[in-house]
Amino acid sequence: MIRAAHPGEAAAVRDVVLAAYERYVAVIGTEPGPMLDDYSARIAADQAWVLEDANEIVGVLVLEDGPDCFLLDNIAIRPDRQGSGFGRILMDFAEAEAARRGWNSITLYTNAMMTENIAIYTKRGYAQQGRRTEKGFDRIYMVKSL
Repeated sequence: MIRAAHPGEAAAVRDVVLAAYERYVAVIGTEPGPMLDDYSARIAADQAWVLEDANEIVGVLVLEDGPDCFLLDNIAIRPDRQGSGFGRILMDFAEAEAARRGWNSITLYTNAMMTENIAIYTKRGYAQQGRRTEKGFDRIYMVKSL
């Protein structure tokens, strides 16, 4: 079940994100941006979603309805639940949510050193739109038409 995160769940959301991104610390040499995010603020802004399985939060999604694009800012699945199709379920939800809100495309970014993510997104139909250095991170922006 996917639902909006509740205000009291910021710590649980953060725990999922920290666990999901921990392996990338060695890859990029620092904590990735999602590990530094303020999930209480994300929840208060109605930007955080959770995926529950057996009454446990197993996945997190952060979506931003911005002025010029609909941004999939973060997607994270607990490591012990990766490979179970939960990432695909959250991606499907994000794309459907963008369309529901009237957008004809969805944008995301990933660290340039997270090459497996770039491959996953490319396979899903995302195309590289640009590359930027933001907040000290080398990011690849990708977009998919809906």
